[in-house]
Amino acid sequence: MRVLFLSPFLAQEPLGIMYLSGALKEAGHETKMVFVPDAQLEEKVKEFDPHVLAYSFTTGIHTAALGLNTQVKQWAPKALALCGGAHVTVVPEFINEDGIDAICRGDGEYAIVNFVNTLEQGGDLTKLPSIWFKDETGFVHKNEPGPLEQDLEAFGFCDRSIVYDAADFYRSSERKVIKTDRGCPMNCSFCFHHAWKQKVYKVKNNEYVRRRSVSHVIEEAQRIKAEYPLNYVHFLDDIFNINNKWLEEFAERWPVEVGLPFDAILMANMVTEKHIKLLKKAGCIYARIAFEAANDHMRNAVMKKNTTRAQLVRAAGFIRQYGIRLGSLNMLGGPGATIEDDLETIQLNIECKVDHPLASLLQPYPMTDINDMTREMGLATDSWEEFPTLFNRTTSIALPHRHYFENLHKWFPIVVRFPWLMPVARRAIRSKLLAKPYLIMYMLFSEWLVTEQNMLYNSAQQKTGFKTLAPVDFTSRVLTKGFIRLFSTIFGKRSTKIGLKIHLNDERVMNHMDE
Repeated sequence: MRVLFLSPFLAQEPLGIMYLSGALKEAGHETKMVFVPDAQLEEKVKEFDPHVLAYSFTTGIHTAALGLNTQVKQWAPKALALCGGAHVTVVPEFINEDGIDAICRGDGEYAIVNFVNTLEQGGDLTKLPSIWFKDETGFVHKNEPGPLEQDLEAFGFCDRSIVYDAADFYRSSERKVIKTDRGCPMNCSFCFHHAWKQKVYKVKNNEYVRRRSVSHVIEEAQRIKAEYPLNYVHFLDDIFNINNKWLEEFAERWPVEVGLPFDAILMANMVTEKHIKLLKKAGCIYARIAFEAANDHMRNAVMKKNTTRAQLVRAAGFIRQYGIRLGSLNMLGGPGATIEDDLETIQLNIECKVDHPLASLLQPYPMTDINDMTREMGLATDSWEEFPTLFNRTTSIALPHRHYFENLHKWFPIVVRFPWLMPVARRAIRSKLLAKPYLIMYMLFSEWLVTEQNMLYNSAQQKTGFKTLAPVDFTSRVLTKGFIRLFSTIFGKRSTKIGLKIHLNDERVMNHMDE
């Protein structure tokens, strides 16, 4: 059977699709990836002649995915549309949309293989674990999620070729993404993890949080290194320092058997000085910790971080002490938050001397506790169709003076780096008319932060040369992207992948991805 995956271009390789493709190929099926926009989309769809159209998306992207599916089905009318990802897992009613034949709730490797195998054999598609299927009458057959695979290594290694063959610039990027775990033990109110863990799978942490062995992770890195360009690794784990013994083994073996610099996200209430020593020894050059909010009530009562301010300051201090670049993750505009609360978060970042401050506007994603909270307070959106596609442009929470928070988001990294601008920012955020200039200012400064990040990467890889100089890199980056935006305005979105190619070696996280 032939399965066609369709997705917009992303800032980094879509690991989920890679794992699904690997599972399907292992089962004897054929897969192909097409990124959109693509001027040859119709030609590629017809040539591949898929039996299944596969999509994975979050809330906010789902409306675009629906429109894409309607278009693609005109060229592949016999293909069944199967949707997975965060949105359909928590909003399974999405299957009622026209053109959608089935959805997968939760982890998809076994579910998609069972679905395609059953389709090939002409079997009953209505009773497959994790699958909701719409039959010819329009009736939706609903099945509970299958059990979570406890041995992540049973999935093998992800199929990187499906993405790299579809877009060569992913292949040529010297920065690759690896994930060593699945699940998270925390219950942050804004994150999908607690919703999946408690409401979808209904399991405890010991079943939900799973990790691959150090040997398996190292083997994957070695395989990538042998086959593709690789000078830097971005670990996509929610919490890299979740297991002391695992980290100790990793720190001993990674620099000897792989020897590449990397970055990671750490949980502040788990960080010890020993962790940072181990990470430094292993080759970590950049570590992020989630501050989210400086205000204790917002951080713990509203966001449920279970982290003290002292723990945040101590973790940040250890990271800087050992010469690792410090990044922070912050949330602005939470329900019940005041502008003073978020200004306090800026002050915390200043106090901790954060090198790379990242901020998001909090969004009440479906089935999360924060969504329940905003609905109880009368602050939630009326429908998911109103949910923003670009979560860092605007907030969907109906806060008083909402534009204050949206403007402060644009000022956030600048004020952290230049604290003397705080009085200016306090006044400036009140203006609705200057929202667009603030966005441009934010994007330009984000480019500078990325330039700094690239300097770090280049230094770790012992790269030198005129192009690695920060002013040269920054100027080139801004001029190139300015031209691309102009080109896109005139000729449409076909230039998207040109712009994305520039990003692939950047430490963007999604907060800085406005393209």
